[in-house]
Amino acid sequence: MPPKKAAAHGSKRKANTNLDSSSKRAKSETPAFKESTQEEKYGIVDREFYPPEMTNARCLQYKNNELTRPIEALDSARQETASERKAVEVKDAVVHWFKCDLRTEDNKALHLASEKAKAKGVPLICIYLVSPQDFKAHMTSAVRVDFILRTLEVLKGDLGKLDIPLYVETVEKRKKIPDRILELCQNWGANHLFGNIEYEVDELRREAIMITKGIEKGIAVEVVSDTCVVAPGELSSQTGNQYAVYSPWFRAWIAHLHANPDQLELYHPPGKNPAKARTTFKDLFESKIPDAPDNKKLTAEERKRFQSMWPPGEHEAHERLDKFLKQKASNYKEDRNYPAANSTAVLSVHFASGTLSTRTAVARARDANSTKKLDGGSAGIANWISEVAWRDFYKHVLAHWPFVCMNKPFKPEYTNITWEYSRSNFEAWCNGRTGYPFVDAAMRQMNHTGYMHNRARMTVASFLAKDLLLDWRMGERYFMEHLIDGDFASNNGGWGFSASTGVDPQPYFRIFNPLLQSERYDPDGHYIRKWLPELAEVQGKAVHDPFGRGATAQAEKAGYPRPVVEHRFARDRALARYKEGLSRPTA
Repeated sequence: MPPKKAAAHGSKRKANTNLDSSSKRAKSETPAFKESTQEEKYGIVDREFYPPEMTNARCLQYKNNELTRPIEALDSARQETASERKAVEVKDAVVHWFKCDLRTEDNKALHLASEKAKAKGVPLICIYLVSPQDFKAHMTSAVRVDFILRTLEVLKGDLGKLDIPLYVETVEKRKKIPDRILELCQNWGANHLFGNIEYEVDELRREAIMITKGIEKGIAVEVVSDTCVVAPGELSSQTGNQYAVYSPWFRAWIAHLHANPDQLELYHPPGKNPAKARTTFKDLFESKIPDAPDNKKLTAEERKRFQSMWPPGEHEAHERLDKFLKQKASNYKEDRNYPAANSTAVLSVHFASGTLSTRTAVARARDANSTKKLDGGSAGIANWISEVAWRDFYKHVLAHWPFVCMNKPFKPEYTNITWEYSRSNFEAWCNGRTGYPFVDAAMRQMNHTGYMHNRARMTVASFLAKDLLLDWRMGERYFMEHLIDGDFASNNGGWGFSASTGVDPQPYFRIFNPLLQSERYDPDGHYIRKWLPELAEVQGKAVHDPFGRGATAQAEKAGYPRPVVEHRFARDRALARYKEGLSRPTA
């Protein structure tokens, strides 16, 4: 039997686009925010754009359905304006708003916009707005901004072949984006704006507001679920609740797709525009892709390096997917944990920027398998599909428990852990100079390439949170500010897992031993020697622990640092600190 479909988000609540997402059912005396001096001091809470840290009591209100979730407010806005939006007639053009969906193939909102335009014989216009403040507020890395802008160049060329213009504009103030988009629609005579839903809190609230503002201006704003293979709200447990554990959620996800195979059908690219589009919107075709904002500029050397490492666009994404399915997928389950093996798809940058949809990836993997069952056939392919599904899971979590997007752990009791805030230890971790070779190799890989292997991500995250006992949110932020594939939901979920503060985490008493991780997943030391030139000549197993295995003189001469902390001591300290924090009341 397929899982029971959950009621649509917001079906019991009226639209509420107030920025604090308050509800009449919420107790007015519950404080919304707490003093967050420490968090602000160390860059965890950015007061330029956000309020202080939310209180645990307010998080509990979300958990108890006492506050309207942003996704519920959006769904209510869609439901309440449905008849009015349906009555809006097509005028001179239809607009698609690109966000994290920078592709023409298998793009639901783009397809719907194209079909709407084609039915009335009017042009389709595409837009993308560069927001320096959004990039800063969302901690978007400079390397990811560079990838986005290069991808827009490819996308503009692809759309141009269909006589579809792509207009890209920089909007300095993030709060002005809704009004600017609606203004552009009015300028172009477009009464219909399409876009795919993003599940972060700011974006859900923004789009709820835009739907209401759009109707006031006679514009139908249509936002649809496309980022996830299965949309948030489609799956629920037998008790009717959102899953908080991956394994039963994944079984429900599999069952849902097996029962609804149409959800893996791919959307066609947009059709060609009427010939008049080239003359009517000549200025849009001639517009240029802007440079990166000043707050996200790379050096000339970095631009050259990342252009070589990360070719942009959906064509590259499809080529990479094809190569993986043909050459690596069958052995993925056995080989995926070895950073030096180059055995993974390395498609995360394309999922994050939307140059490849997860729906396409799952459908293509299914078609490459010996069975249509997503959890059968090739163990490698089935395992890879289960890894891709984590992206859906974390977005479902984000939509249902939005406080994880507000500097809060999924488990409020973990806010009582007393973290360390050692600047020197944090800098050693950031720069790959902790004295633990596997950890340092991983950090240097990320700093140089904008990417880190998943096994390495788990190891360095555990090391920061449990060996160094640093506030995990400092590491979460550093990752977002340096990864080319930074995706909030997946990054937050990964850090919550490793620090044992998130949804479905490893138990707090499970603490990775960085030396064992090194020996198990880089047995020959190839990964370490590649990224740590100081240890390139260290022979044998000493490369995993040069100061403990007879290579002290060699490591010191090359300038490699001694360990910043002794693991056994760090493990005992972490266990004691976690136990002490968890014993304290959370309210």
